[in-house]
Amino acid sequence: MNVNTLKLSGADLPDKLRPIEPPPKQLYWAGISLEEVLSKPRVAIVGSRKATAYGRAITHELSTKLSRADVVIISGLAFGVDSYAHKAALESGGCTVAVLPTPIDKISPASHHNLAGQILKSGGALVSEYGTSSEIFKVNFIARNRIVSALAEVLVITEAARNSGSLHTVRFALEQGKAVMAVPGNINSPTSEGCNNLIKSGAVPVTDVSDIFFALGIASQIANVTRRFNGTAQQRRVFELITDGIKEQEELAAVSRLSIPEISSALTDLELRGYIRPMGGGVWTIA
Repeated sequence: MNVNTLKLSGADLPDKLRPIEPPPKQLYWAGISLEEVLSKPRVAIVGSRKATAYGRAITHELSTKLSRADVVIISGLAFGVDSYAHKAALESGGCTVAVLPTPIDKISPASHHNLAGQILKSGGALVSEYGTSSEIFKVNFIARNRIVSALAEVLVITEAARNSGSLHTVRFALEQGKAVMAVPGNINSPTSEGCNNLIKSGAVPVTDVSDIFFALGIASQIANVTRRFNGTAQQRRVFELITDGIKEQEELAAVSRLSIPEISSALTDLELRGYIRPMGGGVWTIA
């Protein structure tokens, strides 16, 4: 793993990272270059470490759809929402950046070592302000969040309780002048109380990925985003046919010249990975 050290003093600090307070003295970076990341639309997705089924599903859906539109997903490699955001981006063939509270060669949590490796292999990046010999302190886990928000244009909280640690990221984002968005949840669910309170305080509610596209300033592209596709040739063929308007399973089988077992397998895999969804009666549509 090649790790680059980026000195961030004076003129060397990219304009898009100048809002970070306190500013890091350097960033240790592995993977896709900082310049390339900053040239793309970027969304930070964070939230509860103990995500519910609702939080996991929403995180997966938003990260998947953003990734397919070539939006970089930024998060902190932590348990819960962070890891689901990274994994959805990887599954979609997108780019994701993980900001670590530890040196790059000391992945935390240790159980996410393989996930970190997948991020690098897929063309993403790992970043930290801590060198190999740095001690690991509890405050690092909060300080890391100011870099997460600074790297992004928009911060999205998909699920958070009232005292969730992800609210530190919200504070940093507001100080940096970044747009803060939150997914509303069940008003009787403690795990959504933080998000609901953020919305009452002025955060922009997210009820569809189009809300995030609008915040990024690319609303005109919502209906025609370039989808990244990661699958077999058969799956790609079926997905393209559905995109072109052929939606009935029997017609899909006839046009694609796939057998019934092959078309059923392709449709199931496409649904599981969030590319399509069933409308009932053997009819499918783009998710």
